[in-house]
Amino acid sequence: MIDWALIGGSFLVAIVVGLTGMGGGALMTPMMMLFFNVPPLAAVSSDLVASAVMKPVGGVVHLRRGTVNLRLVGWLCAGSVPAAFCGVFLARAFAVTDAVKYALGVALLLAVAGMAVKAWLGSRGRPGGTATPHEISVRPVPTLLVGMVGGVVVGVSSVGSGSLIIVALLVLYPALKANQLVGTDLVQAVPLVVSAALGHLLFGDFRMDLTVSLLIGSIPGVYLGARISSRAPGGLIRAMLAIVLLASALKLLGAGDALTVGALAAAALVTVIGWRLRVRAAARASSGSTDLEPAR
Repeated sequence: MIDWALIGGSFLVAIVVGLTGMGGGALMTPMMMLFFNVPPLAAVSSDLVASAVMKPVGGVVHLRRGTVNLRLVGWLCAGSVPAAFCGVFLARAFAVTDAVKYALGVALLLAVAGMAVKAWLGSRGRPGGTATPHEISVRPVPTLLVGMVGGVVVGVSSVGSGSLIIVALLVLYPALKANQLVGTDLVQAVPLVVSAALGHLLFGDFRMDLTVSLLIGSIPGVYLGARISSRAPGGLIRAMLAIVLLASALKLLGAGDALTVGALAAAALVTVIGWRLRVRAAARASSGSTDLEPAR
């Protein structure tokens, strides 16, 4: 049976995903659990199956544009695909004690930390990569380990394919351009999510009605978010997304209202201060470049 409220919720979440390029699993699964009382394993299973339908679309676009390092994708998938399938077994075992809920809370905290690291590296002027995808020297062992850890996290919680692995790639391969990072991460996420989705279809708690409702709401939402993303301040949207993820994580971990409100207030304060400092730094850089221009 189609759930129109869930369609509306997935539509709103998908707009955020289209705007920021991340946060699908990190927002969709907690939304189903916190607002629609969907059991944890059913939420993870249905979200992963829906993602397996949507992910290949963006992957094909990046493959056509040549912004994918296929060798890097291969090493990531060698670790993530079997690990994601094994993660389903862990999720199945955790479901007995409802520990999937807490595993998801921890995964969201890791996602917030990853976003903070990415923002910090950007604020320190991380140089944009200049290498082409074929010029990158792949580091097999660290890349394989990143894939394995990311695969387990995705298999258990549905979080990590976009918010955790891309941060690890950013640290391991600073020479990659931004579009190469996104393209490589998105393509490697396709077999990863498909593996996790297959595991949940076989051993999880997949529900067709939830998946259909998610797809009906999220497909137009992602399209709309992507259309307006160029007009929205991306840094501010990502900061708001991090605050939402932090709130979801704390509630999933059973934090009290006082602790949740205090943590969100502190996060909002840090966000405002960081935003102001970044604006001032950009203004100083702009004025400095203007002063260096020769007189006409």
